Amino acid sequence: MNNICVFGLGYIGLPTAAMFAHHGANVVGVDVNQHAVDTINQGKIHIVEPGLEAIVKQAVDNGRLKASLTPVHSDAYLIAVPTPFKGDDHTPDLSYIQAVSKALAPLLEKGDVVILESTSPVGATEQMVEWLAASRPDLTFPKYHEPDTEADIYVAYCPERVLPGKVVEELISNDRIIGGMTKESTNKAKEVYRIFVEGELLETNSRTAEMAKLTENASRDVSIAFANELSIISDKLDINVWELIELANHHPRVNILQPGAGVGGHCIAVDPWFIVNQNPDEAKIIRAAREINDSKPDWVINKINAEVDKLKEHGITKPTVALLGLAFKPDIDDLRESPAVNIAQKMLDADNATILLVEPNIQTLPEKLAAGKLVTLSEAANNADVVVVLVAHNEFSNKALFGDIQVLNMVGNV
Repeated sequence: MNNICVFGLGYIGLPTAAMFAHHGANVVGVDVNQHAVDTINQGKIHIVEPGLEAIVKQAVDNGRLKASLTPVHSDAYLIAVPTPFKGDDHTPDLSYIQAVSKALAPLLEKGDVVILESTSPVGATEQMVEWLAASRPDLTFPKYHEPDTEADIYVAYCPERVLPGKVVEELISNDRIIGGMTKESTNKAKEVYRIFVEGELLETNSRTAEMAKLTENASRDVSIAFANELSIISDKLDINVWELIELANHHPRVNILQPGAGVGGHCIAVDPWFIVNQNPDEAKIIRAAREINDSKPDWVINKINAEVDKLKEHGITKPTVALLGLAFKPDIDDLRESPAVNIAQKMLDADNATILLVEPNIQTLPEKLAAGKLVTLSEAANNADVVVVLVAHNEFSNKALFGDIQVLNMVGNV
């Protein structure tokens, strides 16, 4: 397993490719983004992830890592491309996996290993195999219902389970689920990950591995939904939810999470819907949790508008509101599915106030927020009538910075 090709050089694919290269493999990373390819080949990174750039630079400098727009034949292929929704009904979009399958199929040779890492609905690995097999009838591929059957190509599903901001550490130390289409596929995939993974490699089949990833994130989503619902109830009853949770958590068997402005990111805000989409009548709690968390940004907007209306009653025609944080979690630059971005976009569209946006981890605003103004924290503190903390970035921890300005803290630990 000396030669590895990684499809997708984003927040998961790039660290994974770099880790293989750092541990001695020859790695080609493939992406459709020319800027990402050029940046990586300069030994730099196009994302924010502590400790990653030094590893990428070393791997590029010693020739172990190269980024490309096109794949090359390798011993193992890892696929870490997006799996978004298509339409408004949360139907999974597997077109990126299908595109990779089309590009990968001509390169396959007997004995190669194909591993899907993209978070996917149950059955996605089998669908990928169907696409590969249709393009390569000269090769035999594994079948889920025939786990003991030999095949020319080994196929497995292995979901990532890392925390943004700690990806470099957790890629190595976290346990991994290895779900092979056949028993031999599981063994071959384990050989690939053992190159750098020090955590336990847990064996199962592809469907169970797919469902395990969705289950992990759905479980967290339900827990967050409880905290978010509690914050809404507490506000109605004039109770400080942060104090309430702190007190309740003194119970030896209670561990309530912290509420926030919603749920974002490429996993928790998306994955539970894959379960609901395939099991609409059975996934009642999972659906309810998603609906609670998806509705939290609107509740936050209502709280902001209530403060804006108070200021208007006191003669400020168009109050200035500073929204602090756009990323989906603290101290990263990842805006995917971010509730803060959702809030900012709706506030800009409503044009009920002058909106200042503060996000210390990015340099330019995404297109959907093009009408907004990205400012520094000090500019926001000097010009805002209302400050709203949407993300608990470390930079926002100095409460004294805002003086007598009205601060709406939606994250509690700032």
